[in-house]
Amino acid sequence: MKNTIRLLDIMARLRHPETGCPWDLRQDFASLVPYTLEEAYEVADAAERGDPDDLREELGDLLLQVVFHSRIAEELGLFQFEDVASGIADKLTRRHPHVFGETAFDTDEERQRYWDDSKRAERSEKGKAREGALSGVPANLPALVMAQKLQDHAARVGFDWPDAEPVFAKLHEELDELQAARAAGDEANIREEIGDLLFVLVNLARHFGVDAESALRDCNRKFTRRFAYIEAQLAAAGLAPAESTLEEMDALWDEAKAVERR
Repeated sequence: MKNTIRLLDIMARLRHPETGCPWDLRQDFASLVPYTLEEAYEVADAAERGDPDDLREELGDLLLQVVFHSRIAEELGLFQFEDVASGIADKLTRRHPHVFGETAFDTDEERQRYWDDSKRAERSEKGKAREGALSGVPANLPALVMAQKLQDHAARVGFDWPDAEPVFAKLHEELDELQAARAAGDEANIREEIGDLLFVLVNLARHFGVDAESALRDCNRKFTRRFAYIEAQLAAAGLAPAESTLEEMDALWDEAKAVERR
């Protein structure tokens, strides 16, 4: 707790209207959003890479965002950091009656149902009850994350295929529609069909128990790693990618894959 108090004190000094940091004083809830999102993604990256030192550092950066938002709220008379900590502690206790109470759940489905019911009850108590199975999915989530959450929420009320086979059929259907849009030269429809195709791919990931956002991040890292190999090999030969052919780079790509397998 000593360092938590120290961190809160540092933020208070940074936000002091007379002796604080000009940049920190200019910030508000909205201006901090890009930094908060960036830090959350850096936490995810460190966790997925299994780098504990980076993870510790990135969690600190993300905690700073929580402290920053909380300090601004305190200055506006809205809430304090202690209220944030108290709120999440109360919520965790309330939503885990099988740990902090006498309730027993036999399956993960029962636990998930209780969690969802608790969220709806909490929204109702705040006067924020909303109709619809898709309510509660934030509109500003990354597109892949949002797609998977929308499908999860719809599945909970029975709007879902029973297994992956019909999803494969839908995938082929969307590919055919994209090819038809391309043949027609309909750019607006091409855009729409690519969106439909991505949405079906997310659904396929969900049926295989794969997080689509994490899978694509892994693929991005793999692409970056293999392309770096191509650049390194070309540089050793005194070449840049723009000075080589696609065939040469493709051969080096295959080399990079072979190296990874070894």
